[in-house]
Amino acid sequence: MKRRLLLLFPLLVFLGLGFFLYRGLEMNPFARDSALLAKHFPPFTLTTLEAPSRRVDESLLKGEVTLVNVWAEWCPTCKEEMPQLLTLAERGVRLIGINYKDTRAKGLEFLDEFGDPFEVNIFDPDGDLGFELGVYGVPETFLVDAEGIIRYKHTGYITPEDVERVIQEVEKWQR
Repeated sequence: MKRRLLLLFPLLVFLGLGFFLYRGLEMNPFARDSALLAKHFPPFTLTTLEAPSRRVDESLLKGEVTLVNVWAEWCPTCKEEMPQLLTLAERGVRLIGINYKDTRAKGLEFLDEFGDPFEVNIFDPDGDLGFELGVYGVPETFLVDAEGIIRYKHTGYITPEDVERVIQEVEKWQR
């Protein structure tokens, strides 16, 4: 009897692992909430992409609702996302970009080619600000309210279908 149970044990372990792996396939890896939701945007002092002598800090994000988009020239989905960001800017959404782990020349080249919807582009060549934001892949977008508090995070690129939902989130926090 014990011998039969011992032979059954590997099968039970296999079935258990199979169940957990199957459950994991149903999970959306982009559906993680940010640990920074309802917290102030992390403090920083960095230069802008366009003007190496201009320094900006987190006070840039106070006073009005802002979408902060983390992007990079080397990111193929950032190129796909750019038309939606341009649409958001045309519709009156304030956008601040964070150029993540890029060179200044490549970041500027990207904006020349794909358009620049951003009021300001923060230059984060070492990824320190991205690290503070918990960025694990670009693009990622954060909605920051007028007090500088992160209220919403969109992981992955903003699709054409996402534009209206993002605008609704912005309007919700503008009230």
